[in-house]
Amino acid sequence: MAKKYSEATAAARRGLMLVLSSPSGAGKTTLSRRLLDQDDGVTLSISVTTRKMRPGEKDGRDYHFIDQQRFDSLINKNELLEYAEVFDNSYGTPAQAVMDALAQGRDVLFDIDWQGTQQLREKARTDLVSVFVLPPSIPELERRLRARAQDDYGTIDRRMAKASDEMSHWAEYDYVVINRDIDQAFADVKAILAAERLKRERQPGLSDFVRGLQAKL
Repeated sequence: MAKKYSEATAAARRGLMLVLSSPSGAGKTTLSRRLLDQDDGVTLSISVTTRKMRPGEKDGRDYHFIDQQRFDSLINKNELLEYAEVFDNSYGTPAQAVMDALAQGRDVLFDIDWQGTQQLREKARTDLVSVFVLPPSIPELERRLRARAQDDYGTIDRRMAKASDEMSHWAEYDYVVINRDIDQAFADVKAILAAERLKRERQPGLSDFVRGLQAKL
């Protein structure tokens, strides 16, 4: 059952940026979709990308699909929080929608790589909570990539070759989840989010609340 957040709850704190990163096939997209389905306090950051739309994807829901000229214009206008090139395609996060959501007390979910996470850390460290998702083994990672049938053999080979470099950045993240079982991995991500929401610095109304309690003693 989805956890409902009232307007009063949302207004009581600033939202956070929750980043999920992993090598392709390790499970971050599945975890992201589950979190969005089950927690209406979380909204997805919709990236812009120059890659072609895949079967089942929808413009404005999965990504904003744009050409390279438009992408370069966003960079030049400083309208992206982060951007990177992955497998010959450009990806980036429009800044305004994210900043508006955080100010309204909503948490924003990012499905981005280590390059984008580094850029977010430089620009908004206090808002950032980063989680790296690891596969249980390399053979299992390859099996998952082939089972999802989204890429040709050449692309899968490139993703596998890149996995080692991506996993080398695990220590740069706040948390690491090993996705041996998707249900347990999801429970771990939910626990991380719950704890981060309760951090003292993310509850600006606590001082007034405590003073109100003390005044009644």
